Amino acid sequence: MDRALIPRFLPENYRLAAARPDSPLAAVLAVMEGLHAPAEAVIDHLDDFVSPSRAPDPFVLLLGSWLGLDRYFDWSGDRPGKGAPRFRTGTARLRLLVAEAAALDRERGTYDALLRFLEIATGATGFAIEEGDPDGRARPFHFTVRAPASARPLADFVARIVEGERPAHASYDIVFAEADQTPEKE
Repeated sequence: MDRALIPRFLPENYRLAAARPDSPLAAVLAVMEGLHAPAEAVIDHLDDFVSPSRAPDPFVLLLGSWLGLDRYFDWSGDRPGKGAPRFRTGTARLRLLVAEAAALDRERGTYDALLRFLEIATGATGFAIEEGDPDGRARPFHFTVRAPASARPLADFVARIVEGERPAHASYDIVFAEADQTPEKE
């Protein structure tokens, strides 16, 4: 709000009063300009807030919650909605997930979407899905997620993602690869 522009919309007696710098109306307009400045600064850069790559970190959490990703947040108060939220693998991973959310949502409930979600959310690659039991036996409506050893520290996070993004009709197992035990070659 530019206080110099407001008097154009006022009756003439108010315009005359606003023209005097020591008038109460000029003071009120100055206060109004100051109060509106923060909101106008946000409006001038609104696209920065809805872009996952440019939004401030706290706003990325809000974008994630708008997209239903808050079910994957950890809360400092030990239960959803209590305390401060955080995304287990960091804000950078959440930014990528928010950017991909529309594409992932279109394919939700498919193995491809589940694999892509796991890779984006954890930052680990090498996830695979196999139909049936971990032993390879055929089992209708059941699949096994093969997770890389690097994702083992995130086991509970991986389990929450699989539970939330799996095909609704299917049950699952999660099997983590063993860490490579071979000695490094020199």
